[in-house]
Amino acid sequence: MLTILGFAMIATFLVLIMMKKMSPIAALVLIPALFCVFVGKGAHLGDYVIDGVSSLAPTAAMLMFAIVYFGVMIDVGLFDPIVRAILKFCKADPMRVVVGTALLAAIVSLDGDGSTTFMITVSAMYPLYKRLKMSLVVMTGVAAMANGVMNTLPWGGPTARAATALKVDATDIFVPMIPALAVGLVAVVVLAYVLGLRERRRVGTLTLDEALVREPEPETETVLVGAGAGAGAVSGGSGARSGAAGGSGEAADGDAGTDGASDDGFQGLDPNRPTLRPKLYWFNALLTVALLTAMIMELLPIPVLFLLGAALALTVNFPHIPDQKARIAAHADNVLNVSGMVFAAAVFTGVLTGTGMVDHMAKWLVDTIPDGMGPQMGLVTGLLSLPLTYFMSNDGFYFGVLPVLAEAGQAHGVSTLEIARASIVGQPLHMSSPLVPAVYVLVGMAKVEFGDHTRFVVKWAVLTSLVILAAGILFGII
Repeated sequence: MLTILGFAMIATFLVLIMMKKMSPIAALVLIPALFCVFVGKGAHLGDYVIDGVSSLAPTAAMLMFAIVYFGVMIDVGLFDPIVRAILKFCKADPMRVVVGTALLAAIVSLDGDGSTTFMITVSAMYPLYKRLKMSLVVMTGVAAMANGVMNTLPWGGPTARAATALKVDATDIFVPMIPALAVGLVAVVVLAYVLGLRERRRVGTLTLDEALVREPEPETETVLVGAGAGAGAVSGGSGARSGAAGGSGEAADGDAGTDGASDDGFQGLDPNRPTLRPKLYWFNALLTVALLTAMIMELLPIPVLFLLGAALALTVNFPHIPDQKARIAAHADNVLNVSGMVFAAAVFTGVLTGTGMVDHMAKWLVDTIPDGMGPQMGLVTGLLSLPLTYFMSNDGFYFGVLPVLAEAGQAHGVSTLEIARASIVGQPLHMSSPLVPAVYVLVGMAKVEFGDHTRFVVKWAVLTSLVILAAGILFGII
């Protein structure tokens, strides 16, 4: 019964948000609360929620101060040269812009943190997509998949969890997988190329000068759904404010008929905005590099690093208290939306874990594996990693399910390392899971509805994961 209720809860959540019948925050809170009552453990709901909030509190703190930090860096002009350089390189060609999104997300993902990757990528690319009237879900989808492939780095999380759970060396998992992961990254770039060609056919190609002076049209984002499906028009996040992605956070996104000067989609290139600090450019650049380096080296917990970084960035760039308050207020919408989403997700994960639904779902999936598939446990593990890492946290999968899969594999002569390598192929899909806090940073800064992002990206992310799995089998890695 718990297995059925667990799958029913997840399905209900996904259907409601994809059909836009409920907001993600409301769905993350109310649906698990309702199912907790169905399970007969409503009296323990408070304990489950507190446990979930406690586990995600450091993540929420990290996101809050990371948004403030990178928001300030955008305000003071740290990323303006990147935006201008990418625009010149892309030559206002939608195809090059989408491919550039994939490459930028992959490069920035080397720091091992998804939230940081999405903040930097969206900050750099958002103005281009807005000015060229490109689909923002293409940006979020490509960025999420590129980050998902790179998330398999030993310091990215999944590989380290697999190594810890199975008591093997992370290097022995990752290094042999490099050829298959490289094929996966190439697949993301090729997909970006194809999606870019579709965007080019839809919006056309401009010269750099035309892109810089082009007047905005009424705010309607076209979402491309499916390889052969027609385009459907949906809102790109009406009512959301520009916040971190737009610079000053003053203009509301979704206002039709605004003039070029107030178009929040292009404020990132406004050379006259009052928050610019050109004399402090190298200080801000060095501070950012130092922050990312300290994060990779794990000198301090990530929430502490971003808390210190945000405080220092505000103090140096805006020494006057009213200016500091103004910058914090400008990014308050993004902070509230993302942190609120994280704490709402804590209700979902808390109920899934506390009621035992996750354990029963995992056991059911493992038990359904036919005995004849035993020698193919590497393939089975790779296939199971797609739905399991999407419907549960990495911790739940790698520490709860993977040891069971590894034990079953060993019984049929499949090595633990092979099982561990297969377990990381689902990460391109995992990065768009509703249980991953970083995805809310991505869709929040891009002003994309989470349901639109999910509907667009899932099929492509599954395809990318299957390409990695197929490459691993072909190369004899899995």
